[in-house]
Amino acid sequence: MQPGVSSERRAEVSPSGSDEMAAQRRVLLLGEGNFSFAASLCGDAGTSVVATCYESEEEVSMRGRAAENIQRLRERGAEVMFSVDCTKLKDYFLPAKREFECIYFNFPHCGRKAGVVKNRELLAHFFHSCAEVLTEEGEVHVALCNGQGGTPADQPRREWHNSWQIVAVAAGAGFILSNVHPFKAETIHGYKCTGYRSQDKSFCIEGALNHIFTRSMPLVYFKPMICEIELESRRISFQVPQVLVDKINRGFLELNSNHPVKTVKEKLTAVLSQTFPLQSIDYCLPLLFQGDLNGVCHSNIFWIVLSPEETPCTEEMASGRANAILFCHVDFYRDTDDNVQEGCQISKQYCLRPSLSPHAQAVIKSAAFVPGTLYVFSGPVFRKCLISPYSMPVFHEMVFVCAVNTGTENSCIEMLVHKIKNSIHSLHQTVSGFPLNISLQEATCSETTELNDFAAFESQLSKIQYFLCVEVDTLDSSEKGLCVGVIRTAPYELASSDFVVVSASLNLDLVAMLLCGIQDWRMLWTSDRRFLRQFPRGELRLFKSFSLYPPSYVHDVSFWVPDGEQFDEVAFHTIARQVSGETVASIRLIDSFHQSETGRKSLCYRVTFQSCDKALSRREVASMQLLCREELKKRLHVALR
Repeated sequence: MQPGVSSERRAEVSPSGSDEMAAQRRVLLLGEGNFSFAASLCGDAGTSVVATCYESEEEVSMRGRAAENIQRLRERGAEVMFSVDCTKLKDYFLPAKREFECIYFNFPHCGRKAGVVKNRELLAHFFHSCAEVLTEEGEVHVALCNGQGGTPADQPRREWHNSWQIVAVAAGAGFILSNVHPFKAETIHGYKCTGYRSQDKSFCIEGALNHIFTRSMPLVYFKPMICEIELESRRISFQVPQVLVDKINRGFLELNSNHPVKTVKEKLTAVLSQTFPLQSIDYCLPLLFQGDLNGVCHSNIFWIVLSPEETPCTEEMASGRANAILFCHVDFYRDTDDNVQEGCQISKQYCLRPSLSPHAQAVIKSAAFVPGTLYVFSGPVFRKCLISPYSMPVFHEMVFVCAVNTGTENSCIEMLVHKIKNSIHSLHQTVSGFPLNISLQEATCSETTELNDFAAFESQLSKIQYFLCVEVDTLDSSEKGLCVGVIRTAPYELASSDFVVVSASLNLDLVAMLLCGIQDWRMLWTSDRRFLRQFPRGELRLFKSFSLYPPSYVHDVSFWVPDGEQFDEVAFHTIARQVSGETVASIRLIDSFHQSETGRKSLCYRVTFQSCDKALSRREVASMQLLCREELKKRLHVALR
């Protein structure tokens, strides 16, 4: 347990091994008190150890058994360094020697009676220094006494303000906590802790924890994106809503994908094909939709307004594409043509498809449609929604359509639901070892009032007969019954009254989350490779988070709502998603009142920032909060308080 802040930057270096060590796994140990921990690690033929301490060799050698351990390290080819400041690591190594696979810092402390604030500062500088000498996939191990870290792993857990807040401190340097386990000193041969208050005395390490940090993917702010598609026999381009830029065209369902969403789709298709004559429709369904959305709340739709293109370039003229490509204005928060930017000449108004169900009509009307055959198609759909772990602005929908004889539709529904339930049940049993409680609820039941955003939106599209709901213990009590699918019936209008169309719609993302124990929809869309590595060859497994106990930051925002206007919460949540890069975990109304003198209404919301897969610092969140306030004022015309 050694201090780590010093103005001295020159290291006293002992004779070390030779250049052949360069190809070995390089491990850096900091703040060694008597080098007993380093001596216990040394000896592995595949590891090159660099052991350091803050004091000079003369000071350290006076500690019990330190000289013996140093001699042992040197004999085994380890490099021993003295007077090393853990906050300026790159100063001690040439550029070619700066990449370590693992860095250990056991029981760091500023020394003497330094308080939690000083030790947080030490850790902050230490993590920034580690970022300069650690390999891309390297690890930083920090052992702390019980309670110091401030995470739920500490038992008992200290109050946050009285802890070292290690996860939040590490996030400031781009690190996430990927594992934490007990520091078992008794299993480390020859290890003896020392350095209590900068003295050659031991200290209590009962209940101590080893925190393992890894690099986080950086927070990325994506540039505006133009998407080009074919629609109505013309090539058009449109600006993707900024909140969806990192989610469009991700290819989760493509042939070479091993994403769990694709695995769920394939498993369900295979099971249903054993009972029904099945036809998969794999042609590309249009991303844009234009049609009747009566009954659907327009604030839930990503509207796209197309306007004529400016003068085409020479290349387009030569290829015959002049006036075939259209530029688009994305209207994030308003739904009518009157609200489009002034001067924009409108040709047509579309939206990003909120559902694949309308495409079922095209399948039914197709000349190739055969009653008795189950038609299956899938793809991503887009809906504005409130922020919660199980409400997603984009997800993969899977639709089943079949025409059956009138009077047999209930049998068809029963068989379809039975196969879907059995498939999900079997997959979950294989992955986790315990069953899911899956139920079919009639749409007229009172229980449906508690259903999630997916079910609520589906209810707006057309009449629903049944909701397919899942109940699992890992969900919050408020969302025990999570709707993952809906069942509909409708007359087959292109034939006699002898046929009825049965259709089902499944939210594949929700099913994948429940099967793999994923607690936040954002993790399905992470770009961190550690996610997909947990599903080799598309095999479904219980997901183990690589970012534990991520720090959360709370900011309140209050404002006056324009007189006579209904405040659009969905628009507010969409703004928060956009400016934060999906790092807002929740938004909750905490206060509301009317000013009797003016009749104005004031609202106060609590916004909680927390990333499930990336390091998020207090400074970054402060910038996001300021930007969110500006966008609220600009887009929703509220008066900030």
